[in-house]
Amino acid sequence: MYQLHLLRQLGLRVRVFEAGTGVGGTWYWNRYPGARFDSESWSYGYSFSEELLAEWDWTENFAPQPETERYLNLVADKFDLRRDIEFSTRVTAARYDDSGRSWELTLGDGRRHTSRHVVMAVGPLSAPTYPRLDGIDAFRGPSWHTGLWPKQPVDFTGKRVAVIGTGASAVQAIPEIAKTAARLTVFQRRPNWCTPLHNAPIDRQEMESIRARYPEIFRRCRETAACFVHTTDPRGTFEVSAEEREAFWERRYGEPGFGIWQGNFRDVLIDREANSLLSDFVARKIRERVKDPATADRLIPKDHGFGTRRVPQETGYYEVFNQPNVELVSILETPIERITETGLRTSERDFEFDMIVYATGFDAITGSLDRIDIRGAGGRALKDRWKGDLATCLGMMVDGFPNMFMVMGPHTALGNIPRSIEYNVEWIRDLMAHMADRGLTVAAARPDAVAAWTGFVKKKGEGLLSNEVDSWMTGVNMNVEGKQVRIIARYSGTAPEYRDWCDGVAADGYRGIDLT
Repeated sequence: MYQLHLLRQLGLRVRVFEAGTGVGGTWYWNRYPGARFDSESWSYGYSFSEELLAEWDWTENFAPQPETERYLNLVADKFDLRRDIEFSTRVTAARYDDSGRSWELTLGDGRRHTSRHVVMAVGPLSAPTYPRLDGIDAFRGPSWHTGLWPKQPVDFTGKRVAVIGTGASAVQAIPEIAKTAARLTVFQRRPNWCTPLHNAPIDRQEMESIRARYPEIFRRCRETAACFVHTTDPRGTFEVSAEEREAFWERRYGEPGFGIWQGNFRDVLIDREANSLLSDFVARKIRERVKDPATADRLIPKDHGFGTRRVPQETGYYEVFNQPNVELVSILETPIERITETGLRTSERDFEFDMIVYATGFDAITGSLDRIDIRGAGGRALKDRWKGDLATCLGMMVDGFPNMFMVMGPHTALGNIPRSIEYNVEWIRDLMAHMADRGLTVAAARPDAVAAWTGFVKKKGEGLLSNEVDSWMTGVNMNVEGKQVRIIARYSGTAPEYRDWCDGVAADGYRGIDLT
């Protein structure tokens, strides 16, 4: 949406192809019960328009999906974006024409469009995946993926419900479903470390205070490592006493948002002993909150330390497992063998359900790009370019794919996504303006620039405990063929370092990018 707005200001003709029937991307598709921000609302919205900041009031510190969708529809109306968006349209292929120095896009209905530039704004977490199980189509009741949730409300009252998965979406949905379901059975492959969100409403007086502090808030987000309002504590875990350490973790655990993950001691994500102590602290919290010791033990990760995978934020998640209508099943202990007409079968028994919810995540980072047949110069497929080793130029370009740009592609700064989106979008806009001013029609990343940036990305990942763990952040997805081996799928340095490198490329006449 922001890319469209800025490119139109350059006087370029722009067309957006959107698979949904409305705007919002993540916040259009993910409308499952309990879906909400885990970044502070007031740090998450657009910062580019003073008028928009003055006009919109957030009602909660961590806004629910319906509020966010309303916000994005307001943005679309305010900046008249819909006139250049073609909804209910999926791009199936994108091919670069060497002779015409342009891209040809093929749409799902067979139509074709030609453009000088193509921007892939498909998101790093937008290609839903289902578990690789036999019989998924056999179930006779309704079933949904959390990332493809229906617009009409789903009533769980009195129903026997299965939730498969315990990742971020499941952690939000399970407490909501458990409120009305007659029986909720949660099938967990591997537990996650989860910490309390501590959400709260925002009244009018507080919203006015936030509005007055917007310059300070966005400046803070620009300065921190991952664009959150939280940032790493400069002290090491063992530079304080055991009592100080415990008190610090208690404060972080009791504060809203990602502070315990993004604002912890500087060594907890690189030092095994420090991470082990922090993991023990969070494990104790889980045991305090879950009454049955065996259930608590199943909910405590054994294969990774705290913060080495993305940390879901929760509201009453652990307490749900104290309810008599909720059961936790470990599919490591009793694997699911197949989905049946009436429910599912594990190695131990058959279950009958009225509804099944697949909270099984996404083919992350490259998955949404992989689902489009993208072919660059000479007809080479992007999938082939990335076979064996993911490589990019600044996370926004790929050698051999001229005039193709990626917003939030592999190797860009993730973290608080909208803050990173704004930077990427503006950098792409500036490059296109530079080209237009000089009558240039081709921007092609050079292999040496790709090698330099990819080398830097790999260097920033050295020593991180998270790169020793299977997760979407290391490119692993057991539900996707060929994605069972860890790679350096994300940039692990700080956002300021990322922007410094990108700004330097631009200031040096877009070094490493052939402009012709």
